[in-house]
Amino acid sequence: MKSGKPSLRTRLSQHVLVPLVLTWALGTAIVLGIAEHFAAQAFDRSLLDDAYALASHVRTSGDSVSVALTQEEMNTLLFDQSETMYFAVLSPAGSLVAGHPGLRPAPMPSSGDHEFSDANFEGRQVRTVTLRKDRPEAFIVVMGQTTRSRTRLLGRLLAISAVPQVVLLFALAWWLRRRMEYDLRPLAQLEAAIERRHAADLAPLPDDVKAGASTRDVERIVRAIDSMLSRLQEGVQAQREFAGNVAHELRTPLAGIRAQAAFALAQQDSRVWLEQLEGIAQAEQRASRLVDQLLALARAGEGQAGVANETIAIDAIAREVLLRFMQRARGAGVDLGGEGLDAEVLVRGDRALIEGILNNLIDNALRYGTGRPAPHITVAIARAVDGVELSVTDNGEGIRAQDAEHLTRRWVQGDKGRRAGEGAGLGLAIVARYAELLGARFSITNAPGGGARATLLLRD
Repeated sequence: MKSGKPSLRTRLSQHVLVPLVLTWALGTAIVLGIAEHFAAQAFDRSLLDDAYALASHVRTSGDSVSVALTQEEMNTLLFDQSETMYFAVLSPAGSLVAGHPGLRPAPMPSSGDHEFSDANFEGRQVRTVTLRKDRPEAFIVVMGQTTRSRTRLLGRLLAISAVPQVVLLFALAWWLRRRMEYDLRPLAQLEAAIERRHAADLAPLPDDVKAGASTRDVERIVRAIDSMLSRLQEGVQAQREFAGNVAHELRTPLAGIRAQAAFALAQQDSRVWLEQLEGIAQAEQRASRLVDQLLALARAGEGQAGVANETIAIDAIAREVLLRFMQRARGAGVDLGGEGLDAEVLVRGDRALIEGILNNLIDNALRYGTGRPAPHITVAIARAVDGVELSVTDNGEGIRAQDAEHLTRRWVQGDKGRRAGEGAGLGLAIVARYAELLGARFSITNAPGGGARATLLLRD
């Protein structure tokens, strides 16, 4: 579908050629203005010389003023091959002594003996100079000249200076368009390569597209697209692996449920039915927990878009979660308690994520941290120098230092989890991802008195 927006080549041409044309027009106007100024000075100087030449033949005697030139000498003095010359010699009172009637002097400045002006004489545009002579007797000489030569000269200057520049400008515009088309051709090749590609094809761009990158900018775009395709491929591969792992992990409890149900249906003894139903219930609980964890991972995969950071009371959240696990802990003979939950502690975070972290940490502690006599689990909140610490501590077997980091990866289980055949290795991975979304620090260490301690450092 075509867009109403201009192409990059057109936009670049506009950005280059429009300022170039404006600069050319301004430069031409300046050149013509300067040329007109100096040409006018040359013509004016010639006209003033004619006025001085005529004044040198004016004779004065008292109040009498005359021109000592014959008609032939006057014609020779005023000869001009292309222009018509006019003159007038006037007495101080302004009466015409000789020349063309109606050619009037221009107003004279207070200083200076001559003044140039433009006038209309006998229907023609003329350039005049008024020359005033005070010695030995006063008189005025007015010399006029038509301006056809000046106009033709300016026209020739315009043709000589502007026309070649216009030709050069068009040649430059053609050359720029060709060069832009050549430099933008790799973008067109890149567009064609992407349009031909199938949506499932995430392989790097072809070598001919990379080799055709004639500029550093196009090369960066090609590298960026290749990098994006690589990340997409990694993401798709991770999703495929995740889906495969999910299918594998769900297949086990579902197969067990199906086998137990088939075995129970084949029996007539009600005690066998009850025994198999209890096994089915336990398998269903494991499957439900796995589904909950997978949903939690999917929510965590949404990233920052789903996190609503706000000021919340973390002590109230901890008390609510403890109450939910209290019955299960009593049934397992575990002393589940809290420390530092009596006073209000405010932090910046997302309530659902913090609840999810506590749920997974307490669940893990109940499953794997209660192997010793008199098992107990403590949920504690404490102020730290750079935030608030939320911790879950058990008195179980503890954790090896080299396993602490691995256990926060998906599908990785500890020794006790593998021996018990429970879980899928997702709980701590969910906690680590939630901590990342909250901008918090999560760590697992051995508790001072034995057991494991999982700590979340939140911003207050």
